[in-house]
Amino acid sequence: MAPIMDLLNKSRVIAVVGLSSKRARPSYGVAEYMQHQGYRIIPVNPNESEVLGEKCYARLEDIPEHVDIVDIFRRSELVAPVVESAIRIGASAVWMQEGVINPVAARKAKAAGLAVVVDRCILKEHQRYLR
Repeated sequence: MAPIMDLLNKSRVIAVVGLSSKRARPSYGVAEYMQHQGYRIIPVNPNESEVLGEKCYARLEDIPEHVDIVDIFRRSELVAPVVESAIRIGASAVWMQEGVINPVAARKAKAAGLAVVVDRCILKEHQRYLR
């Protein structure tokens, strides 16, 4: 699991696709935890304007700064366009949360040189390796 630890150590900016302002949603709890650990969280959700005190963007392409990790809280069948956007913006990695599995999109991201994590919770992995 050294690659995951290395990725978490080197990354500072995480764009969370599907981040909701609803506190009961897993995306909110995970993003809030990562924010408290010192990561800059950038919400990506066309239905929100602000989450966790951060401006929310409708698309990854709208973010005006470099993104290290694109953390995906979307259904597996909706992942491919997110991965294509992550490649376009030059993100360093895509992270598909627990239950999010899209092998075709994962292969495409790897072929483009991005680090890829599939079906794992970034919060749990952070607690496992860096806490």
